[in-house]
Formats: sequence, C-alpha cells, structure tokens
Amino acid sequence: MAADNLPSEFDVVILGTGLTESVLAAACSRVGQKVLHLDRRNYYAGNWASFTFNSLLSWIQEYKAQQEMPSTESDQAWVGKIEEGEDMLPLSSVDSSIINLEVFSYASEESEDEEVVTPSVANSFPKDSEAANEEPSGSSVEPQHSDSPGDRTQGAAEPPKQETEPSEACKNRQMPETQQSNQSEESDKQEQPITRPAEAPIELNKRITYAKLLKEGRRFNIDLVSKLLYSRGSLVDLLIKSNVSRYAEFKNVNRILICRDGRVKQVPCSRADVFGSKQLNVVEKRMLMKFLTFCLDFEQHPEEFQGFSEKPFWEFLKSQKLTENLQHFVLHSISMADQEILTEEGLKATQHFLQCLGRYGNTPFLFPLYGLGEIPQCFCRMCAVFGGIYCLRHSVQCLVVDKESGKCKAVIDTHGQRISCNHFVVEDSYIREEQRTKTSHRQISRAVVITDRSVLSYESDQQVLVCGRVRECTCTCAPSTDLVHLTCPASGSAREDLAPVISNLFHVPNRSEETEKPLALWVMYFNMRDTSGLDSSCYSLPSNVHVCTGPDASLGCDYSIKLAESMFNQLLPDEEFCPPAPNPEDIIYDGDGAPGEGASFEETNHPLPFWVFHEALEDTVAKDTLFHNSD
Repeated sequence: MAADNLPSEFDVVILGTGLTESVLAAACSRVGQKVLHLDRRNYYAGNWASFTFNSLLSWIQEYKAQQEMPSTESDQAWVGKIEEGEDMLPLSSVDSSIINLEVFSYASEESEDEEVVTPSVANSFPKDSEAANEEPSGSSVEPQHSDSPGDRTQGAAEPPKQETEPSEACKNRQMPETQQSNQSEESDKQEQPITRPAEAPIELNKRITYAKLLKEGRRFNIDLVSKLLYSRGSLVDLLIKSNVSRYAEFKNVNRILICRDGRVKQVPCSRADVFGSKQLNVVEKRMLMKFLTFCLDFEQHPEEFQGFSEKPFWEFLKSQKLTENLQHFVLHSISMADQEILTEEGLKATQHFLQCLGRYGNTPFLFPLYGLGEIPQCFCRMCAVFGGIYCLRHSVQCLVVDKESGKCKAVIDTHGQRISCNHFVVEDSYIREEQRTKTSHRQISRAVVITDRSVLSYESDQQVLVCGRVRECTCTCAPSTDLVHLTCPASGSAREDLAPVISNLFHVPNRSEETEKPLALWVMYFNMRDTSGLDSSCYSLPSNVHVCTGPDASLGCDYSIKLAESMFNQLLPDEEFCPPAPNPEDIIYDGDGAPGEGASFEETNHPLPFWVFHEALEDTVAKDTLFHNSD
C-alpha cells in the first residue's frame, strides 16, 4: 500500500516517533486500537535517535540545508478539504527543538592508505592556508524541518542494517532503519558547520585521523539525548512487563566515577566497594554506610530531616556531619543531583539509587547495547506487530476541528488525504507558537565528544561509565576511541555551558603541549528544547489532542514513561497499559482474530514492514534476563 493511499479511518493518529509517542503507539495497538504512526523525519525516534558517525554528519548537513530553506507553510493549502461546520488548525512544518549546533574537529587530516568514502561534510574543512591565524570556532546552526512530499518512506521498507558488529544473540533482531539521508556531493565551503583548529594537532593525535573516524563511522552509535535506565525504573519495568525487552540487548554500567580536585576517581557503590575503597578512610566508610542505611528507609525517620524539607539537600548532608568528600559523593554520584535539589527529593533519589543496586550488576544503571535510539524503535516494532501502520517522511498538515464539539475529528496529511480519528497525539515540536498559552520552556545543553581513550583506564574494552552527568561508552564507538556524552540544564549556549567541563576532562589540541588527559578528537555542541514542565493547560488545542514533550533533563526515562501511561489512561481508561505480548512461538495462525493474536499477519489489512514478519515468525525464546553482558 502506497504512503499516499492510507486507510481513511483510525482510532489514534500519532505524529512523532520519540519515546513517549512510541510507547503510547505500542500500548494502543496492543489493546486493539487502529494506530497510524507518522514522522516527518526519515529516521525513527526523533530527538531520542542514535546515529552512526557518518549519518550524524549527514544529519548536521540536513539541518543546515533546512535552516536555509524558505518556509513553505500555507494555512490555505488544504482549505478545500474543510467542510461546513468545521475549522482548520494548522500544524508547524518547522522543527526548532534543536539550536546552537556547533561542531569542531581536532583529529589529524592525514590520509589513510585505503580509500575512504567521504560524505560531503567531511570535505568542508578550510585548507591550511585558509585556516592560518584563525581561532577554532563553529558555525551556529539553528535547525529546521520541512516536509519533502516527493520522498517518503512507508513502514514496509527493507530490513535495517546493523551499524555495529552484533552478538550472536541479536543478529536476527535488527531494528527499523534509522539512518537514511542523501546529501548533495558539493556545498558552499564557507557555510559548513564544522571548523578545524588553526594549529596542527599534536603528535599524539595523529594515530587517530579524521579519515579513520569516517572509515570506522558505522561502528559508532551516537545518541542525541544521553540517558540511562535505572534497573528498577519505570522503563525497565515496562520493557519486562510488555515483553518488549526481547527486541533489544542491554549492558550494565561498569563504573560510576567522580571528578574532584582535578582528579577522576571511582565511586564505591556496594557494601564491598565501600569497605574495599582506598579513597575513604575507616571513619568515612562507617559514616557513609550509616547514612546510606538511613536513606533506604528515611520515611520511617522523619525526625532526622525535619526542618530541612524546604532546604537544599547539600545543607542536610552538611548537618549530618559528613566530610566534604562524602557530601560530594552522595550529592553528585549517588543522588545524581545538583546543588538546587531539595532535601526530600535528594533522599528519594539516593534511596532509588540504592534500591536499584544489585538487580543486574554492581551499579544501578543499564544501557542499550546499540544506543538509546533502539528503545523507541522496539516499541514501534511492537505496535507494528499488532497492526500499527508506519510512514516516515510523512506528516500532518492540519487538524480538522468540529465547531460544535470543539474536538478534532480528522487530520489532513501532507499528501492532502483526509483521515478520520478519535484521538490525535502530537510531539511538541509540531505545535505552532500561537497555539501555546505558555511559551516559556527550558533548554538542555548537550555535548558529544569522541576521544582517544577513557578518562579512567579499565581492564575491559567494553565499558559504560558515568561521571556525574558525563557518560562514557566504548560499546557504541570504533576501536581505540571512546564516546563521551555531557548533559546539563542550560544557562546559556551548550558550548558556553560545557566547554569548560570538556577542557577540564580532556585535552583540546589547540596548543602543541602534551598532556596526560585523553585527547578530544571531535566535539559537537547543541541545545535541545525541554518542555517537560508544560502540561495540557499550556496549549490552546482540542481536548482530544494530546501533546508529548521531548526528552527532559533528568538522567533516567521515568518522566517519559509516566507521561505515556497517563495519556493512555486518558484515551482508554478501561484498558490495561501495555499488557504482555505473546512470544512468537505462542501465536496461532488460524486466519481469524486480531492481528498478532490468532491471526495470519499476511491476511491483515495493515501493510507491515518485512522485519515485522521476520520477527513474528522467527523461532526465538524470550530472554530470562534483560541485558547482555559482553565482558
């Protein structure tokens, strides 16, 4: 079925494939709702996506091109589809959720012996003569999205290609393809978003060249948003309950680090780690164990924190006579909080950290083996198995609102087709400014750094570590490199917020001096919109139009999962949220019943992607454990 010839009626139309939207789509489809899931992008997961290095360069170029493209929004484009007694509510075709995008390459440009296929963005560096006497700088790119009606992808696409070498357990579990972008061969060199430093990189940096990064680019899985999964968090519980966990593999975070006084140290998590730590003296070990024991059931001892409920957590830590070393440990590496967090919230965060220890490993965190962008795709797969229809590069132009009831009764897509629906779910970036009653929102500052080695050496070459809001991973990058993510609530541009942290942890080679710090080979900064503080009262929209916020600034994913469950309960209050999906070997193919339960997938009226058939029919056994440990 062509993307411009969709069924004319659905129960739920969802616009955007981020985590919240994907979970909601899976939940609705699982209980028998007809779901149409669209995205104007050509990849899944929206701002939750993961890219290979080469695809990320193409993504940067795409944002640059869309920024320069004039807006083609027209409120009158589909006026002929509006009937008497109806109003039209247009949506935005421009995505401004990411701004202040700046990229710097510090890797040597020495050529490799083997020929390397280089995307157009790789040729954007000025020549040495042009770069002379220039300071490193980046071009600010404020990305925008616009629809391309002539080039859209339906869910019935080719099966995806694995970007890294998969383990034997997951070779047959490929995710929907996320990196599809065709870029022009030539572009204006003066307008490129990547800038090289004026000085030549130091000698140590020459062993990993920019050409090598491009050659090994498919070994990277670079997340747009940096988050982890608490082992007893809402997302892990949902993955297990819904049986979606069988679509992905996970790894336990190996170590939690702390950076203090210019040194990076490992934080003891378990009781054995605490008493075996050489960083704490005997008195500190006893103090820490006593405090953590209190945090496990702090609700039973309200007298201990009485008077501190409205005060910062650090003041309470100080009152407990913890040393400065322990205060720093608890605040930044156990509660994973900042200086502004209140005492009760800090105690809850510390308690949650402790409760998550030991479920799957020595730390409380899990990480998807092939990047965070895999998780929304897992839920998209579940939705498709139960009859959901997927179209990428396909969007909604406007909503059709019934004047009498004030509810959305249909949508008109970018092909001009009118599609009736009972509920419409939309990602925040599709909402126009005039449809907001509250326009203020927060920003997240993000940085992605490719380095030549870890901030703290470790015997394993497959590790994920956390240092406050700095996450380092060797599972999702090329050999001899490390991938580092930095995140914080924005107070300025991402570069202003995070460049000092990067300079503290890594050597940015704009000087010829040598250093013991890991070398920063490639750095990307950008700000991402955080609308998690907004609710339905902040939008002037029909009551059956539900807005999903993008990623929030927290370390985990609990907010997005709770939002999806809350929306599902509004849509279908009498249904169970994401009940377990049957294992493929339990499905009966008798030609009758709902898709996915007693029905032949080939006989359903919904066009399903090839990978859905492959996954549904393969002879697989559900995992007994949630994650794959590759050590």
